[in-house]
Amino acid sequence: MLFPEFDDNGDLPVGVYESTLDEVVEHFGTQNPRRRGIAHRLVRIYDFAVGTGELKRFIIFGSFVTDKVDPNDIDIFLLMNDSFDPTAVVGEASVIFNNLAAQEYEGASIFWLRSFAAMGGEHAAVEDWQYKRDDTRRGIVEVIGHDSK
Repeated sequence: MLFPEFDDNGDLPVGVYESTLDEVVEHFGTQNPRRRGIAHRLVRIYDFAVGTGELKRFIIFGSFVTDKVDPNDIDIFLLMNDSFDPTAVVGEASVIFNNLAAQEYEGASIFWLRSFAAMGGEHAAVEDWQYKRDDTRRGIVEVIGHDSK
């Protein structure tokens, strides 16, 4: 996938950009040691989420998918199947379903919900992550697969 140029604020233009994880890492995670470290964590988190067998959608938003030289962390929204039971996830993978633990151990802000809890439906739940704190919108990225696996 070719990502569009960043807008004047350093964000992707408004939209949901579908991309493989490898394309995301190549485009956003190779410029410097900080971004490479975050990209490594992103791959680890993606693998944990996929490993549950319950992942529906994996959305990346925030400073990692901007032109910011040193992003703070990685921001992720996980939409899970209705049958997902976070108490069934054991070991290291369980950390990603606890926001505070994910921040502490993975350097990631991870938000998740089951599909049935998506107010306005799946599409609306994903699109809502385009809104920033100041109520402006930016582009976000949906990971649609991982080429290296």
